[in-house]
Amino acid sequence: MSHAVANKTETENCISSSSSNNNSNSLKQTPQPAQQQPHSSSSSSNSNSNSNSSNCLKNSNNNSDAAFSLLNGTHSSHQPRSNGLTAAAHAAVSYASAGSGSGAGSAGSGSGAAAVGHNAALLGGAPATALPSNGGLQSPYESYRVDDTSYVPIGQFYAGRSVFITGGTGFMGKVLVEKLLRSCPDIRNIYLLIRPKRGQEVSARLTELLNAPLFESLRREKPKELSKVIPISGDITSEELGISESDQTLLCRNVSVVFHSAATVKFDEKLKLSVTINMLGTKRLVELCHRMMSLDALIHVSTAYCNCDRTDVSEVIYAPPYNPDDIISLINWLPEDILDQLTPRLIGKRPNTYTFTKALAEHMLLKEAGNLPVAIVRPSIVTASLNEPFAGWVDNFNGPTGLVSALAKGLFRTMMCEKNYVADMVPVDIVINLMIAAAWRTATRKSNNLLIYNCCTGQRNPIIWSEFVKYAMSSVRKHPLEGCLWYPTGDLRMNRPMNTLNCILKHFLPAHILDAVARIMGKKPFVVNVQNKIAKAVECLEYFATRQWRFKDDNVNGLLHTLSPKDREIFVFDVRNINWDKYVERYVLGFREFLFKQRPESLPASRKRMVRLYYLHQLIKVVAVLLIWRFLMSRSKRLNDLWSAFLENVLKIARLIPFL
Repeated sequence: MSHAVANKTETENCISSSSSNNNSNSLKQTPQPAQQQPHSSSSSSNSNSNSNSSNCLKNSNNNSDAAFSLLNGTHSSHQPRSNGLTAAAHAAVSYASAGSGSGAGSAGSGSGAAAVGHNAALLGGAPATALPSNGGLQSPYESYRVDDTSYVPIGQFYAGRSVFITGGTGFMGKVLVEKLLRSCPDIRNIYLLIRPKRGQEVSARLTELLNAPLFESLRREKPKELSKVIPISGDITSEELGISESDQTLLCRNVSVVFHSAATVKFDEKLKLSVTINMLGTKRLVELCHRMMSLDALIHVSTAYCNCDRTDVSEVIYAPPYNPDDIISLINWLPEDILDQLTPRLIGKRPNTYTFTKALAEHMLLKEAGNLPVAIVRPSIVTASLNEPFAGWVDNFNGPTGLVSALAKGLFRTMMCEKNYVADMVPVDIVINLMIAAAWRTATRKSNNLLIYNCCTGQRNPIIWSEFVKYAMSSVRKHPLEGCLWYPTGDLRMNRPMNTLNCILKHFLPAHILDAVARIMGKKPFVVNVQNKIAKAVECLEYFATRQWRFKDDNVNGLLHTLSPKDREIFVFDVRNINWDKYVERYVLGFREFLFKQRPESLPASRKRMVRLYYLHQLIKVVAVLLIWRFLMSRSKRLNDLWSAFLENVLKIARLIPFL
């Protein structure tokens, strides 16, 4: 048995078992079997699913009472899960639209949403397949041997091959394209799925992409490599990915490796759009892959937090909270306002639609992939690059980047966070190197098992939140931003009332004062707006900063040991190489240069300003203490008497010292 892999047949058994053993009070779920089918069978399955939804709608008059009772938690527990969810949702729509008045309709739909959420429970906690008790390397992971003549270096594997990438214009996609061009020089072509945007053609968007600082070394040293990148006009939200028939034929004839990283990573995304991109987009890509004549590897990028409802997360696919086909049917015909009401109950213990749809997408991939050579890479929190193409590169304010940037500006000082919990973040180039190696492994070692790789740092090289904040604080003071508004300080708290009080006093009160001053001076106020955005970002991150997970990464470690020493140097994904103190410093320098567009030459002036802000900060603290003390003394005669007595005693002691 392979080490920590998701066996497809065993997954089916696990899902069936966990579904049948579910608590009788839970909303019954009967997921379709996880047995994978070829593309033609998958299409048939889709037809059946649509047919079931249609039948549900036709019988809505007969089933509306039963469906509504299910929404309120009184429906019998033996009701089939797939029909029950669809009928329940239809009843919610009917009830909301047929209410005697607007108030009644609103109350009815709201209570229905609450009841579905109350009854909806996750399937049994057993993983898709059990992990071996020992932690040693097992088949298919055998350590690299110098005398292994069958070993094909990763760069050589990609020689002459064409690659198709979705999400190629995103943060991870850009790094993937650059790495393939630089480290696999004999690669044939890289096809990028690009959506026309704001009237800009895909060719113009590609030119803009390749002119980014990320590709500077390639433009200078290997400019011809950039011509290998070919845009494919399409849209992940459209049928057949919005790709023309001629481009589909081109891809099916030439592509042998696919990287699927397109996703909406907005935590507060509407469920409908999140399902459309993260689930339907994956399904449509798999349908295209089934038509590819020489596909050797499909790498799907998920997230380590798709199973954040459990503390220990192994490299397996867990039973999903719902049948993915039911959720797709739901968003296809349920009105969006009702869907928004149901969303908090549907996602259950998960914090957002992103992690919810990513979990369902994994199970959908397992079911739809058939005999396709598939692997899943699950990164944790993806941050700036460690080394490639240069240290500290980042192009967005997502995740910790936005908060550290706000800290560096002096705008962010307190948040809810358990300081002794592991901050499981991983540099983007580590993830990309793992993806490239995972595709190589999937293609060169054929297997019936779908392998999952948890790309995380918490097991091999952990850093806790307090250490991360300490390193960040030191770095933003050492390499300050231009125009810093205040001296950077901050605290991590687990006392919510105290944190709220500090937010008011240290975030919003100064923001309103600064905006008032800006209005008086005839300038546009902006600080309150910035604080509102920071508060929203903190709210999204708080869930992950106040909890801790143990992500098992045995498959990643096993893959690492199969690489030759040279490939390990070229495609680095050993997280034990990360020096967190140096990494965070490069991280700060990176967002200073690439996000704020501030050159290193401005650092001396910024450091002088930081010194002035430091003394001003200390002065303000002293003045604040004196004012508070003065206020207290003016309100309390006893405190005033105690203070006078204290000063009198100090003077008496001073007179006893000879030299005074």
